[in-house]
Amino acid sequence: MTKVSRTPVVLTIAGSDSGGGAGIQADLKTFAALGVHGASAITAVTAQDTTGVSGIHEIPPAMVRAQIEAVVKDMEVEFAKTGMLSSSQIISEVSRAITEFGLKAIVDPVMVAKSGAHLLRQEAVSCLNEELIPVAHVLTPNAEEASVLAKMRISSMDDVLRVGDVLLDMGARHVVIKGGHLPGEPIDTLFSRGRAPMFYRGERIPSKATHGTGCTFSAAIASCLALGYPVEEAVGLAKQFVRNAILHGLEVGKGVGPVNPISNLEIDAEKFRVISSVSDALCLLESSEFAPLLSPECQINLAMSLPLRYASGVESVCGVPGRISNASGRLKPASCPSFGGSRHVARAVLSAMRHDPGVRSAMNIRYSGEILRVLNDLGYSHSSYDRTKEPEEIKAAEGASIPWGIEEAIKAHGGVPDVVYHTGDWGKEAMMLVFGKDAVEVAMKAIRIARRLAEVTSAGTP
Repeated sequence: MTKVSRTPVVLTIAGSDSGGGAGIQADLKTFAALGVHGASAITAVTAQDTTGVSGIHEIPPAMVRAQIEAVVKDMEVEFAKTGMLSSSQIISEVSRAITEFGLKAIVDPVMVAKSGAHLLRQEAVSCLNEELIPVAHVLTPNAEEASVLAKMRISSMDDVLRVGDVLLDMGARHVVIKGGHLPGEPIDTLFSRGRAPMFYRGERIPSKATHGTGCTFSAAIASCLALGYPVEEAVGLAKQFVRNAILHGLEVGKGVGPVNPISNLEIDAEKFRVISSVSDALCLLESSEFAPLLSPECQINLAMSLPLRYASGVESVCGVPGRISNASGRLKPASCPSFGGSRHVARAVLSAMRHDPGVRSAMNIRYSGEILRVLNDLGYSHSSYDRTKEPEEIKAAEGASIPWGIEEAIKAHGGVPDVVYHTGDWGKEAMMLVFGKDAVEVAMKAIRIARRLAEVTSAGTP
């Protein structure tokens, strides 16, 4: 990767989506999320929402050209991406501008909206083939678009391989044929001149929020290229970016909702907040002379999850790999906090969040009758479950015991309490879990419990 010392500018030449899900709106959100400055040349204004396109007004080709020229003459623009170019006249103007200004164009040959509305006139297909594809740095059609451009039917990977070579022969430097419209496992295929094809395997994500996937993908490729990544890496990074955007798509409108390019930025920000909270909580626990009183035989772990909308499993929960031990009268973490660093406490947090999304953190401590009395003294709510009553099918399922127990305790309490505990079973140490909205709150609760326990123990000592 070539190091980029300035903020790159990437230009989108595309239509406007009044619903905010595709077109320049999706492009600009993607650019911002990936750290490049986005500029725009609007080719058409559409009246559309999640249910469809009700109107299209094309911008005069001379005005499209004027927008491109204004941007490239003022800013250092190396990469541009194209989206909706509905007419031959607009395609010709854009193609000339790409050549004249030496732009590396990522061409998304938009033909049909997610709702089925046609965004490229039939007469413009030949112009796209003859004028735009030959100046494309990267061409990103889906299987249906690639089939139209190459005039070849695509129904299998063998067809994809043949069509990819045809599109390269038409002039594109690189071609990515997206495989989401084909049956079976979705595989995107990158073709480059003089190189063997590269395959990017994906997964089908059950989601109604898929509007704007093509725009977001091509915009992400353009961004990554502008940041200095080679095309092979740029395509892989863009694919992962789109996966997150679909996974955390927005449930707005009555039809096909938009993907959420900003989710990638939000996830990174939330990860920073979570790690900061866990780190601060560990500092509090390490500085407490009383906290070691809570350490069980299996040691302590402290975990905090990403918000529920981004929590997909234990890898979404930050914990301490190796746990937190009592070392010479002080708690010491075995390592720095990291996501996936806890499994048991993480599962407890994820179970609690399903009932109260505001409860995102927990810490395990030892069980004792004295601590139970301290909880009552301090006014902390608590609930328990009986591990001896755990169903055999739950015991047999990997990782199912803790979620089952937390569910039982929450149902018995009518909500998520401050503390959930069990008194053990054959080969299972009795344990308590302290819950809270974040790791710092959990640590403060634990320290308060430990301090009160020390006071009670000291008062009872003859």
